[in-house]
Amino acid sequence: MRAPSTRAMIAELGVPLAWARGQVAWRGLARALPGDGRPVLVLPGFLADDGTTATLRRTLAAAGYVPHGWALGRNRGVSQALLDAMLARLAAVTRDRPAAVVGWSLGGLYAREIGKRRPDLVERVVTLGSPFSGDIRANNAWRMYERIAGHAVDRLPIAAALAEKPPVPTFALWSARDGIVAPAASRGRTGEADVAIEVACRHVGFTSDPAALRAVLEVLRRAV
Repeated sequence: MRAPSTRAMIAELGVPLAWARGQVAWRGLARALPGDGRPVLVLPGFLADDGTTATLRRTLAAAGYVPHGWALGRNRGVSQALLDAMLARLAAVTRDRPAAVVGWSLGGLYAREIGKRRPDLVERVVTLGSPFSGDIRANNAWRMYERIAGHAVDRLPIAAALAEKPPVPTFALWSARDGIVAPAASRGRTGEADVAIEVACRHVGFTSDPAALRAVLEVLRRAV
């Protein structure tokens, strides 16, 4: 398992076009794939914040879900304090019914761990290009992660078996065009996710590209 090529990583710079397409498409997608009012907790990727998931949350709200950002600022890596804060956030948004937890990239690793720790509050987990399987260094972000987070990617400061499937329905959205995370790492091996779905988008487009928005809405509508 290898990280995506330099050429694929450079292609990630085309995200403004994907974002622009999403601004045109989100209303139509929401009307075509209506939801059922359940809460959806959306977790951002490494060095991202709630602003980067705004298009996805806007689409979810228009479809009839009740989306929530994580409200924890910029995601600077894994820590026990941040995991505890996310568990508290989950409890706050699930007073009436369990939530779907959608995590982009590093946010998806958190989503899976949340599903393991509080399956009573999680209706399903959806990961978007998240490197939960295989070599944790099969991506083009691990060196930057170690510099900023202050720990090695294979020595996370929480007890976590990343590839272990949460005891709730788990959907892994992955892309063969991903220029940051190896597609195999976000697709997973047999038994590491209940369903793996290929999406035609770049890594940075998972929260705004129309193909990704549609895929998330479709996954949320699946019976479990």
